[in-house]
Amino acid sequence: MLQKTYITLLFLLAAGSAFAQKTERDYLRSGNKLYNDSLFIKAEVDYRKALEMDPKSTDAMFNLGNSLLMQQKAKEAMEQFESASKVEKDKDKLAQIYHNMGVILQSSKQYPQCIEAYKESLRNNPKDDETRYNLALAQKLLKDQQQNQDQNQDQNQDQKQDQKDDKKDQNKDQQEQDKKDQQNQNQQQQQQQNKDEMSKENAQQLLNAVMQDEKNVQDKVKKQLQIQGKKLDKDW
Repeated sequence: MLQKTYITLLFLLAAGSAFAQKTERDYLRSGNKLYNDSLFIKAEVDYRKALEMDPKSTDAMFNLGNSLLMQQKAKEAMEQFESASKVEKDKDKLAQIYHNMGVILQSSKQYPQCIEAYKESLRNNPKDDETRYNLALAQKLLKDQQQNQDQNQDQNQDQKQDQKDDKKDQNKDQQEQDKKDQQNQNQQQQQQQNKDEMSKENAQQLLNAVMQDEKNVQDKVKKQLQIQGKKLDKDW
């Protein structure tokens, strides 16, 4: 009885010691199970623990990148894939890494970089039809993007030309309006000048008429005086 108890105790201690020494592969398996259950945040934790155990584990980097990608953390995921691509030597795994890099770049519409990632994936695994399809799609999207950019550029040039023509027309209209305004001003000045001349002429005519009337009056007075003078001479 004591011996069994002792043996059982030794077994429990051994089990506890083995559990305490969880390996990088253990964390990977645990992370994979959580990932398959769509528990991506918890899977991320286990993958990071696996990386702590082995910082050069490309499997941990790749799986961590996938769990981050499923959480919409594309930038962090890309960092993990890039790190894995610098260390991984297995061609099939490299193909998967570059494929996922291409997916991230395609989602952000970075088509030239995306195409290069897919090509690199196919260099490592030429038989991957899914990557080949993604490559063809990315090339088409790039072509469409370039056509749209050319159309937008042409539209911008046309718009700038239209604005330039509108400004030119506005300047022309303004010049014509300025010319009309100047003509009206000159006409008004001429009319005012004519009025002034007419006023001067009228004033002179009135003055002459007054002077003539005054002369006529004086002449009449003189004549009257002469007549009266004669009468006086005769009476005397």
